Amino acid sequence: MYKHILFATELNETKSYIEDKVTQLQQFTQAKLSVIHVVEPIPNAYYVGVYGAIPNLDSIDSIGTTKIVKERSKEVLQPLIKRLNIEEKNMHIPVGHVSDEILAFAENENVDLIITGSHGVHGLQLLLGSTANAILHGAKCDVLAVRFKA
Repeated sequence: MYKHILFATELNETKSYIEDKVTQLQQFTQAKLSVIHVVEPIPNAYYVGVYGAIPNLDSIDSIGTTKIVKERSKEVLQPLIKRLNIEEKNMHIPVGHVSDEILAFAENENVDLIITGSHGVHGLQLLLGSTANAILHGAKCDVLAVRFKA
């Protein structure tokens, strides 16, 4: 059975029915439970002026902004980790591309089940893919995609 479960969450998707499934699976398996929320970096803008394009002009601001977003994410996730009854050390907030960071964490930390929400994919998203789809097809472990109820 599962030994390490990773709950990949967006800040806006902490729905009780997903949490209930995470809690029930963790209790049934007695697996270690980790929570991950990935902060996507704010792209650096290019300043176009007399001297042409100047890359990384605002990199200091981007670093500061990313730090603020990470700190705010941690604050918002605190009630979730309390409800899931896990220690803060099992809450992870990396910066990067969402599916890449989740998959890297899962592989590096020997996760054997990733649980994530699924919004359902329609229209253009169907062609471009979604985070849940990228995780499903990229994971080397089991993935449970819990459909959001509208």
